[in-house]
Amino acid sequence: MHDIPGPATTPRDRPAARRIRTPWLDARRGYLSDWITQRWVRRSGRPVELAEHPWLDSPPGSPRGIGGSFFADHARTSGLVIEEGDDAAGLLESLDVLAGPGFDPRAVHPSISAFYERTAAWEMDAWSEWCGPYRFFGWLLRVLFSRRLQQLNVPLSPLDTSRGVTSEIVRLRDPATGAVRITAWIRHLVRTGDVLYAGSYSVARVPGHDGPCVRVAFPLPNGNAFVIMRPEALSDASLTITSAGRAFGDPGFYFTVVDSPGRVYALYLPALRESIHVFAADDGGVRADHRLDLFGRTFLRIHYRLRRRAAFDPGAPPLTQPTALRSSPTHATVVPSAVRPARARR
Repeated sequence: MHDIPGPATTPRDRPAARRIRTPWLDARRGYLSDWITQRWVRRSGRPVELAEHPWLDSPPGSPRGIGGSFFADHARTSGLVIEEGDDAAGLLESLDVLAGPGFDPRAVHPSISAFYERTAAWEMDAWSEWCGPYRFFGWLLRVLFSRRLQQLNVPLSPLDTSRGVTSEIVRLRDPATGAVRITAWIRHLVRTGDVLYAGSYSVARVPGHDGPCVRVAFPLPNGNAFVIMRPEALSDASLTITSAGRAFGDPGFYFTVVDSPGRVYALYLPALRESIHVFAADDGGVRADHRLDLFGRTFLRIHYRLRRRAAFDPGAPPLTQPTALRSSPTHATVVPSAVRPARARR
């Protein structure tokens, strides 16, 4: 039996007792629990050619784990340039890229647009609530997968986020053209150092929806979890993005497992639905209510408070070291670093 940590981070509070050990099979299949999940996706899903469905194309995770360094490692192996610490970096270049038959970005409050377009300039606090018996499911997910993989460490209690959540935008650029190939949003729980989410954000069109959708790809061993969310502007200038549909090709939740170059197995889960309601707060910030449902029953709620960071000191000398995460009792501040080519970790 091998217990190989993910390549990402070394959380400060990750004792072995808080994980269920699972046997290591080999470098291709990874851990037994991950391999069983991948077999489920293969048997229950469908083969998909990525040339026909590019919205399901994203770098897969390593069998050994994911963690906060996944995108830096991908840049190193793919010859891309890492750009981090840019206060102007956002999840989207502009909210206008989501404009379509069912969504007018001009109807959204300017503070919400500012958050999506300059996400790195905002800091985050979060509170979570698991509903009834689903909390056991969250605990099982953590001890079997999340803590070991360092991915999707959803808080089980308010204490998990009591010291705040870090928020870092990392962009990977083509060194020849300067074009952004991947925009990643990486969040850690300050109290434990665990990776809350490490995912890439982009705009995608899917066969089952008329307009552009927000696509979030969370790398997992030998594949990805995709959340495809359709935007909607409400009458109070708030924004909802919802992953819900009935069939493959609709917005919703997908698992993929790599089969061969350019080909994956994809499983659509219509029973799992997600919605995020983003609204402007009276204090000039932004709030968001995040809800996840399974078979029509809510199993997890997360509330986010988003506030603009204090401006970086323009007189400070430029940093040349990798981005540092400095924590305080309520939140963590990302200290910017210079844009640099990806380098192998020592």
